[in-house]
Amino acid sequence: MKSRLVIRAGVALAGVALLAACSGPTGTNTQNTQNNSAPATGDLKVAVITHGTSGDAFWSVVKVGAEDAGKQLGVGVTYNSDGDPGAQAKLIDNAVSQKVGGIVVSMANPDALKTSIENAVKAGIPVITINSGSAKSAEFGAMAHVGQEESIAGEEAGKKLKAAGKTKLLCVIHEAGNTGLNQRCDGARTGFGGAVENLQVDISNPTDVEARIKAKLQSDTAVDGVLALNPQVAVNAASAIKGASSKAQVATFDLNADVVSSIKAGEVLFAVDQQQYEQGYLPIVMLKLFKDNANTLGGGKPVLTGPGFVDKSNVDKVAEYAKAGKR
Repeated sequence: MKSRLVIRAGVALAGVALLAACSGPTGTNTQNTQNNSAPATGDLKVAVITHGTSGDAFWSVVKVGAEDAGKQLGVGVTYNSDGDPGAQAKLIDNAVSQKVGGIVVSMANPDALKTSIENAVKAGIPVITINSGSAKSAEFGAMAHVGQEESIAGEEAGKKLKAAGKTKLLCVIHEAGNTGLNQRCDGARTGFGGAVENLQVDISNPTDVEARIKAKLQSDTAVDGVLALNPQVAVNAASAIKGASSKAQVATFDLNADVVSSIKAGEVLFAVDQQQYEQGYLPIVMLKLFKDNANTLGGGKPVLTGPGFVDKSNVDKVAEYAKAGKR
């Protein structure tokens, strides 16, 4: 109940901010470091620094959320991303040297970012972590974390796959060293209660992703469920199932237009939706409230944006927002 109240509080404050404002898929990331900045129109400048990689539709939605909030609230938002933890730490260091008014950072590899985040806090810059690394957020000095508790989301996904009658599950991890992905699979194992096997792939090589999933399905015909942790991987998995003439079905984390189409076509059972637009949008609102009124959110607990679920029952409603790059 407490988590639901926290979520509602965050959404309500975002709505208030929208009403107070004067006025109110998108571009994809470049490989390694990118810098795509919204107009810096306000006296508050915020650096958003994520671990997104080239062409990842998920992070494009986060970026849209952050920039929308910046435009509506008069906050200057600069978005940078780098999939390499060391390079991501340098981006944080650069933001500190530029004396920004706030930093928003995802922590797929928290330990690699620890020193940089702590230095930002020591410099008096409020930090909000997003998406992953919630367990280390308060320890590093961040004022809040916005995202999805991966273990909980994985557990709920596992329960839904069990309820769908699946007996053996393949959980596909697409980024080595990403703690959140392992938490998703561990949670799925708990919720599923049956046989769950992890498969490591490299998302930067979609052809190999499909080949590895196909080979696994051909070698182990008992696998009747594939849990992808990324929309692109979900599409690869659906193609692999066809290629292997397997009866397995796919579920996935996160949405993009292809996943929406696949849900409509019956190729994907459901998507776990962590509403990443909010992971970009809400931190800008929170930093603006903190600067203007010393407000905080979460009470030391994560502000949860998920899990929600998109399946055939609600996919049409969500589809229009996914097409607009906001889901």
